[in-house]
Amino acid sequence: MGAAKQVKAGSVLIGGGAPVSIQSMTNTDTRDVPATLDQIKRLSAAGCDLVRVSVYDRACAGAVRTLVDQSPVPLVADIHFDHTLAIASMENGIHKMRINPGNIGSAEKVRRVADCAKMHHVPIRIGVNAGSLEKDILAKYGGLTPQGMVDSALGHVKLLEEAGFDDIVISLKASDVPTTVAAYRLMHKVCDYPLHLGVTEAGLPGQGTVKSAIGIGALLLDGIGDTVRVSLTSDPVDEPRAALEILRALGLRKGIRFVSCPTCGRTQINVMGIAQRVTKEFADIDLPVTVAVMGCVVNGPGEARDADIALCGGKDCGELFIHGKPVKKLTGDLAEGFVQAVRAYLSSFAAK
Repeated sequence: MGAAKQVKAGSVLIGGGAPVSIQSMTNTDTRDVPATLDQIKRLSAAGCDLVRVSVYDRACAGAVRTLVDQSPVPLVADIHFDHTLAIASMENGIHKMRINPGNIGSAEKVRRVADCAKMHHVPIRIGVNAGSLEKDILAKYGGLTPQGMVDSALGHVKLLEEAGFDDIVISLKASDVPTTVAAYRLMHKVCDYPLHLGVTEAGLPGQGTVKSAIGIGALLLDGIGDTVRVSLTSDPVDEPRAALEILRALGLRKGIRFVSCPTCGRTQINVMGIAQRVTKEFADIDLPVTVAVMGCVVNGPGEARDADIALCGGKDCGELFIHGKPVKKLTGDLAEGFVQAVRAYLSSFAAK
C-alpha cells in the first residue's frame, strides 16, 4: 500500500510500506508553550503519530525547541511565505515541514530551505489546497480541477528537485470529496512520493467525519495514501479519534471492533445505552477483539457466533456469548454486567 518512496519524520516512517500514520494540528497560539504542549500531549494520547504546529513569526520558531524537547511525538512546522521561519524551525529541531516552495520567494530561498532540510534530515510536505491554486492554473483549466491540483503540486515538487531535494510528501486537498479523490488518484499514477490524505475544511463532526471517511477510505482501499489527517471544526482531539476509526474499519489498525444492531420493534433491552457504555469503556483498547450488542434473537445469535464476546437481548435480560457459545444469562443492569464480562474477557485475552 502507498508510495514506494519512504521518508522519516523523527521516529515515524511515511511511505515505503510503513503503517499509515495519523496526524492532526494544534489550534493554540504556538507562542504559548504550556497550552500548545498540553494539546500536543492530548493529541498523542488520542492516537496521533505526528502533530503539526503553526509557525508564523520568530517567537513561534523559538518555541519549537521546547515543544520538540517535551513532545511525545514528532512535530511538523506549518509555514507560509517566510523561508527564514522554515530554517529557524529546522535549526530548533522540528521533525517535518509543511511548506510550498512556490510561495516563499526566489529559487535561492528555496535552495536555502532545501539545503537546511537535507542537513537536518527533515522531510517537506508540499500541501496543495483547492482554495489557493495559482491563478494561471485556474485560468488554464477554467477553474478548479483535479488535474490543476496535480499540476500545482508537481510545480512545487520541481522547485525542490531542482534544489537537489527529494524527501517529499504531497497532499492535494479539497473540501469536495470527488475532487479530492480524483486528484490523489491522478497523482498516484505519476509519482512515487508518499501521499498525505485528507479532505480539507470537512466541517463539523458528523458531516465532516463522513466526508473524511468516504474520501480517505476510498483512497486507502485503492492502496493510495501513507499518512492521514481528518480536518474537523472541533476540538483537535476529535481528529485522531476519527482517523483511528477509519483505519480500524479498513483493517489498517488494531482495535476493538464494535458491532451493534439498529434495533426494531422486537427489542426489549436498551441496545443503544449498552452499546454506548461498552464503546466508551473500551474505545482505547488496541486488541483485535470483536464485541457485539444485539437486540433480539433474529440476527443476534448469528452475530454472536462471529463475535469474540456478545450480548444478545431477551425480555429484560440478555444472553452472554463467548466465541459463539452461550455461557451465561445476564439480568439487572445489563450495561454494567456486560462491561464486567468484556473486561474479564480482555484480561484473559491479553494474558495469552
